[in-house]
Amino acid sequence: MLKDIVAVQPLDRYKLHLTFENDVAGIVDIAEIIDFTGVFAPLNNPAYFAQVTVNPDLGTICWDNGADLDPDVLYSLWQTKAYLTTLKL
Repeated sequence: MLKDIVAVQPLDRYKLHLTFENDVAGIVDIAEIIDFTGVFAPLNNPAYFAQVTVNPDLGTICWDNGADLDPDVLYSLWQTKAYLTTLKL
């Protein structure tokens, strides 16, 4: 089910707008899945968090300090949120 991330746009409050290789796009809240400790500690700084990029070799998002997140986890997080939102309609 691995879907590579092809674009990322940082938003407020640790949210990212992600676009996956299958043209699915959505917003994920990174604060829901990480603790801001260890390699993720610098991401607690909003200015540093906004420096997120896509690594096309890995197919996921990353930061200069080596922090990255599994694209499968991010896709599942988005998919779950989209499904729950649909149920609320």
